[in-house]
Amino acid sequence: MQTLYFYGMEEWYHYPLLVAVGFIVGFINTVAGGGSLISLPVLIFLGLPPSVANGTNRIAVVIQNFMGTAGFKSKGVSTYPFNGYLGISALFGAILGAYIAVDIKGETFNRILAIIMVIVVLIIIFKPKMKMEGLYEKITGKHLWIGIIAFFFFGIYGGFINAGLGFIIILFLHYVNQMTLVRANATKAVVVLIYSLAALAVFVFNDKVVWLVGLTLAIGNGSGAWVASRVSVNKGDGFIKTFLVAMVIIMAIKLWFFT
Repeated sequence: MQTLYFYGMEEWYHYPLLVAVGFIVGFINTVAGGGSLISLPVLIFLGLPPSVANGTNRIAVVIQNFMGTAGFKSKGVSTYPFNGYLGISALFGAILGAYIAVDIKGETFNRILAIIMVIVVLIIIFKPKMKMEGLYEKITGKHLWIGIIAFFFFGIYGGFINAGLGFIIILFLHYVNQMTLVRANATKAVVVLIYSLAALAVFVFNDKVVWLVGLTLAIGNGSGAWVASRVSVNKGDGFIKTFLVAMVIIMAIKLWFFT
């Protein structure tokens, strides 16, 4: 069993810091994505080994997406059963991805995280222009099966590291399934909740989770997700699009000057 002292988390001010970081991350993840690109480096900086930081972060991700899903549901936004099909497919992929993450060396993990951060920012900077008008959802037939196959592979990545996957899920649901950004975000919350439960179980089984740290972070993540889910429904696609652009700029600056 890990101890907080062993991982350098004995300072009292680390915990309010984690709540504050969690709120920001939960809001970012629910409206856009990429929040784990902030929380993972923070956990590593505070003393957790990369694999333990990865596992511990999953507690906050689970709580965040549970709260986000509840928030969207309270506003009447749901894509059931489509989101369930995608979530179950991603769950099987996440189990595989989490086992890969458990066994990977810390130095290798850090290098992969750095590369992923660059790739994600390039994707969101050079993404095609999003249509907001005349969307007709395609969530049955071949489009359902394309989604099920794609989300299995998304799940592998989600189980492995998860950072930045929210951007890719939103883009996929918007362009392939013709979802509005609000409904894409609601779908994403359910899918990530389902596969993150499976990934968390793998990390717990392999003793890669510090519960007190994860639950502290989760307080912030869950609060941020609840606020973000309700704000995004009220503000609509225009707000989400603006937030996505802002996150692109912030992440690009962070990667260019602070990595």
